[in-house]
Amino acid sequence: MRFIKACLGEVVDTTPVWLMRQAGRYLPEYQELRRQADFWTICHTPGLAALATLQPMERYDLDAAIIFSDILIPVEAMGVPVEFEPAPRLPAPIRTREQAMALRTPDPATATGFVLEAMAKVRARLDQGKALIGFAGAPFTVVAYMVEGEGARDFIQLKTLMYRDPLLIEDLLARVSAFTAAYLSAQIDAGANAVQLFDSWAGILSPEDYRHFALPWARQVVRQARRLGVPVIYFMNGVGGVAEVLSEVGADVIGVDHRVSLADAIRRIGPNTVVQGNLDPGVLLGPVGLVRARAFEVVQAGMAAKGHIFNLGHGVHKDTPVESVGVLVEAVHESGRRGQ
Repeated sequence: MRFIKACLGEVVDTTPVWLMRQAGRYLPEYQELRRQADFWTICHTPGLAALATLQPMERYDLDAAIIFSDILIPVEAMGVPVEFEPAPRLPAPIRTREQAMALRTPDPATATGFVLEAMAKVRARLDQGKALIGFAGAPFTVVAYMVEGEGARDFIQLKTLMYRDPLLIEDLLARVSAFTAAYLSAQIDAGANAVQLFDSWAGILSPEDYRHFALPWARQVVRQARRLGVPVIYFMNGVGGVAEVLSEVGADVIGVDHRVSLADAIRRIGPNTVVQGNLDPGVLLGPVGLVRARAFEVVQAGMAAKGHIFNLGHGVHKDTPVESVGVLVEAVHESGRRGQ
């Protein structure tokens, strides 16, 4: 698989491409699916989750599919209720030791079997030359949701607990890390060819706090997942403040958000690292000529790394024209051909 070879830093014929949120609201076929079921129902229904996963693969020549799911699935599995209104909300956030001690660490095969069944369905239908990516939220990001109860700008509840009771936060991080590692292992057993760890909220941390509250726990999960023989991608939203230490995570691939230039990220992370990213998703809202030009720039910057997987610096925006994604995928494959 071109995608897997690139993850491992091996020679590829052209730069591989997949997109975060490539299955989603910008697709007419997904909008039709949403008229049949809400987001959380799709996540919990293997046939529907598999269908959503495959929709962009049938429309575009993407090199990998990522299972349609959500990073809060493990939160629910550990015993914390999750609601979508339509944004995710945890009506009973974790703020005390008693709540932390009540968290479960269940068998993923039982607690998240619907995800694993969806993955098996996708792998059975997906072209053998295309990779299937499993994923989970990184421990810090999951704990951020658990404590705050929702996405936030400043994460005041989380930071209050971090600084007033760091041992409680560390206990939560340890519990989440244990389940996350088991969850990714189960996804690999179900057919994932690679897994991605999303640290969506780690960018709110200072470099010192990142080293204490995010890096060690992400490294622990990555280490356990890599033992299973598939590539592991670590994506952090907001790498600019800590790029120099990201190689310490131990992942095969470091995902780079669009708030830092790819060339600068490669220089700071190190040229012996495979990188993923990092076109600004907003570019896809512009004219197709701009999409092609910016895709070329990112592909060329990626040539300086040990390996490069093209992606956006965050997810596909819901207002993105479907034609723009097609232009992007073609432009990446054309401009990334080796020997040109």
